[in-house]
Amino acid sequence: MPQRLTRFLVPSHRPTLPQWTVAGVAFFGAAVLATLAAWASALVIEARSTKAITSTLLAQGVTWAEVHADGLQIRLTGTAPNEAARFRVVNLVGSVIDSSRVRDMLDVTPVKAIEAPKFSVEILRNDDGIQLIGLLPSGAALDGLLADAKALRSDGALSDMLETSSYPAPEGWDSAFAYGVDAFKRLPRSQVSISAGRVGITAIAESAEEQRRLTNDLTRARPAGLSVAIDITAPRPVLTPFTLRFVLDAQGARFDACSADTERARDKILAAGASAGVEGKATCIIGLGVPSPSWADAAVAAIAAVKTLGAATVTFSDADVSLVAADTVSQASFDRVVGELQNTLPAVFSLNAIRERKASTTLGPAEFTASLTAQRRVELRGRLTDKLLQDAVSSFAQARFGFGNVLTATRLDPDLPDGWPIRVLAGLESLAELTEGTLLVRADTVEVQGVTGSLSARARIAQVLSDKLGPGQTFKVSVRYDEELDPLAALPTPQECAADVQKVLASRKISFAPGSAEIDGPSGNVMDALAEILEDCPAVRMNIAGYTDSQGSEDGNRALSQARADAVLIALQGRGVSVESLVATGYGEADPIADNATEEGREANRRIEFILLDRPALSADAGTEAPPAPATPVPAATPAPALSEAPAPPAAPETGASEAEGDPVGDAGPSLAPPASEAAPAPVAPPEKTIRPLARPARDG
Repeated sequence: MPQRLTRFLVPSHRPTLPQWTVAGVAFFGAAVLATLAAWASALVIEARSTKAITSTLLAQGVTWAEVHADGLQIRLTGTAPNEAARFRVVNLVGSVIDSSRVRDMLDVTPVKAIEAPKFSVEILRNDDGIQLIGLLPSGAALDGLLADAKALRSDGALSDMLETSSYPAPEGWDSAFAYGVDAFKRLPRSQVSISAGRVGITAIAESAEEQRRLTNDLTRARPAGLSVAIDITAPRPVLTPFTLRFVLDAQGARFDACSADTERARDKILAAGASAGVEGKATCIIGLGVPSPSWADAAVAAIAAVKTLGAATVTFSDADVSLVAADTVSQASFDRVVGELQNTLPAVFSLNAIRERKASTTLGPAEFTASLTAQRRVELRGRLTDKLLQDAVSSFAQARFGFGNVLTATRLDPDLPDGWPIRVLAGLESLAELTEGTLLVRADTVEVQGVTGSLSARARIAQVLSDKLGPGQTFKVSVRYDEELDPLAALPTPQECAADVQKVLASRKISFAPGSAEIDGPSGNVMDALAEILEDCPAVRMNIAGYTDSQGSEDGNRALSQARADAVLIALQGRGVSVESLVATGYGEADPIADNATEEGREANRRIEFILLDRPALSADAGTEAPPAPATPVPAATPAPALSEAPAPPAAPETGASEAEGDPVGDAGPSLAPPASEAAPAPVAPPEKTIRPLARPARDG
């Protein structure tokens, strides 16, 4: 029998598994593998879909919508500001994935019921008259406002375009109206805008000191909870005469008075003073009326001459220059320096130089003195030429210091030197600039000493004496500034506000939830500290600038940085800060301050900066302001390590991600210059908080 047939007919004795068992195991394994593969594919699809949709929404400025993946379905949640915004988001998502996978779970802010009209008043006041425009609630407010306006303009130059409505006044209207009317009565040239909970004030002051005083008074008078924007400007003063006085003596180098026509001229003059030995802050007023465009060059040359002499005083009164060298200067040095200065000064300036002589005998008892107390009482003693001058001096003193505050105890001497009346009256006018002090008038000098609460008093005294006494006349000014006597010292300058903000942000960071514009809880202390500073700086205009690293798309980064800057602005507003003078701008990945190739560099580039806008040109310590000038940069502090956040995980390299996850935003401190990048999109954060409505039933069932 053939072997193959025998093998077929004779059964084998080896044990074998049933065929159906092997097939079942194979089928079950294939099913498990297919399930795992499907599950992994679903995860990949979910992750990619979520990232692509989120990037698209951020690029379009949508930050209120949240994306959740559930298998192949994408669920959208959040509250849309209106129905059109909801429809737009659904269409945007449908352009990224198949629309059948989208589940619309979005809510819409409900439409408000018919409200009362928005009450507002615009008050315009200038030299030509008063204009009243707007809508007020019915009541006594209209009559009171008209009565105040008529009292201020008795000539009838009043334009009444006010209307009333019978609706009740909204919350915050009464305090805003009372504050706005008070501001209107304080400011002769102003525009006051009043609405519920907010007052905007734009005005022009006569001088920089009046500007600071009015800003300080209005800031202190602001009711709690009222949002106020104050913008008071001051024109450049007209300086007559245009005065500069530089002294180098045993007490050191100093400016008794300093005037400049431009910021550049001021900087040159102050630099020359520092080179000659001036320490600390120096005063230099920027004003109008300069006698020559070469004023700064002439001043620098004269200051250098004083430095070379070692002990001298130079005084500019318009184009008249007086150089007085001390008696310790040798004649040879005096002649050499004066000759060089004469050749250096521009032709328009006239130099009168003298060298003091050593006094061998006293000049005699002829003198006039005045002493001023802190209570504004003044005692006049010494010699005057005649009864006419005595009456004139007494009347002048009463006009300056107040009737009943003047004690006159002078005697007449017809043999006094020529020019004595002018010296006495100029000295009294200078003494009136002080809080308390003394005046000494002699034939060879006029000396004014004392203390003041005004930063510009010393410069004003030097200006008066230089103008009244004339070229070549010597005088001495020894005036001390006391901050406790200055009613304006409590108001911080914009630079001081920026410096305080910088101190906070240089040591602590503002951090956000990964990939979102929500400020992390630990950053609340930073926001509290910033709010405390900015509450005292309501009129300081700043830009809250947001930046990201270079991870993700450019449009997505810009939108995310804008949303985060808006979040900081809203957080400050929620802490009671008046935000009318603050703006928020997102610049995305522009203007990096570190290398984006490293994680440390990316973390440094993810930051919030405060930019000081419209920086006024201030004198170095007089507080005198010039018209707003373009902002100039202040070195930003190196971002400090975050005190309340964990390090960011590595950024995902895929294109389309808005930014690396876990990106704490650090701050480089207040900058004073806007970045050079292109303009960022308009803010996307809502201007005010909204209440989330009840959820609607799902549209897809």
